[in-house]
Amino acid sequence: MTKQAADAARAERILVPVPLGERAYDILIGRHQLCEAAGVIAELAPGARAAIVTDDNLAELHAPALESCLHQAGIATTRLTIRPGEASKSYACFVELCDGLLAAKIERNDLVIALGGGVVGDLSGFAASVLRRGVRFIQIPTSLLAQVDSSVGGKTGINSGHGKNLIGAFHQPALVICDTALLDTLSEREFKAGYAEVVKYGLIDDASFFDWCEANWRRIIAGGPERDHAVATACRAKAAIVVRDEREDGDRALLNLGHTFAHALERLTAYDSKRLVHGEAVAIGLALAFRFSQRLGLCPGQDAGRVAAHLSAVGLPSRLQDVPGGAGSAAEIVEAMTQDKKVKRGALTFILAHGIGKSFIAPGVPADEVRSFIESELAGA
Repeated sequence: MTKQAADAARAERILVPVPLGERAYDILIGRHQLCEAAGVIAELAPGARAAIVTDDNLAELHAPALESCLHQAGIATTRLTIRPGEASKSYACFVELCDGLLAAKIERNDLVIALGGGVVGDLSGFAASVLRRGVRFIQIPTSLLAQVDSSVGGKTGINSGHGKNLIGAFHQPALVICDTALLDTLSEREFKAGYAEVVKYGLIDDASFFDWCEANWRRIIAGGPERDHAVATACRAKAAIVVRDEREDGDRALLNLGHTFAHALERLTAYDSKRLVHGEAVAIGLALAFRFSQRLGLCPGQDAGRVAAHLSAVGLPSRLQDVPGGAGSAAEIVEAMTQDKKVKRGALTFILAHGIGKSFIAPGVPADEVRSFIESELAGA
């Protein structure tokens, strides 16, 4: 990168703070931030070594540039790779990664850098949280979904046969670097899947952002200032909720809008990305959450219809029938939901809505009511 380009990247950088006291950190957002961040990392951890964790697809795409920039900043690196896909969030891969970090002699004062999407970030963060009882880690998310959701907030973990993200820890990153130029390499399907997590923030409590997304989603996909604005808005919204409720004891659960349905669908499709990726499951979950709210008399049908119409316009699925190979029966979907982390004493908790931008936590939703709704959805009613 030329000095002129580097100066431009610094000038256009958006900084979103996450003020969590001793665990405070910054989110740096903008195009071409990858190499610029090397200097920030060197200041953050002078003399530290870094283990870069990435997946096989990204190992040659983005890792060499990051390594080169870190070496120029005086930071020695080791690269560890995992297989791409949700299947890597497993006990076996977790043990393999921890052993690899120990073999690389990563110490308490060193860094684990997660360079990848949500799978890399979740797995690396969990390994960092327990390695030598906790080492610092940095998130460099390379997918839209990870930039606006999983990289921020300190949730780390792996999956179990019983459900998604059931084993993990809260371990806040020391820094998050969202280089929006990295998203140029995503497939259309991956980018649109990540968009479901962007629009979610408008549906939770910011109707004006949902309006803006309806008008600008094509520009977000195309790149440029609209993409940076969308990522920054989502990160500010998540940071504000995390600061209020770091460990999900209260309204942080709002971030799970659509996810009770989504996680059940992912489990029933065996986390097979050929059939369904996380963002697509979330898109279906968002539409279902609003239609369920409508069925319960909580949400205007106009708003529920508007949500589904927008997701469809973007090219995202919005119905159970959109799951390739089928979503399973109503009984199977409800059973899959019972392992959701938000279940308390066996009662289902949903995030429902009084309208766009008016979501709320609804504990104790009767399973029979959920099953009846899903049966009507599967019947196409």
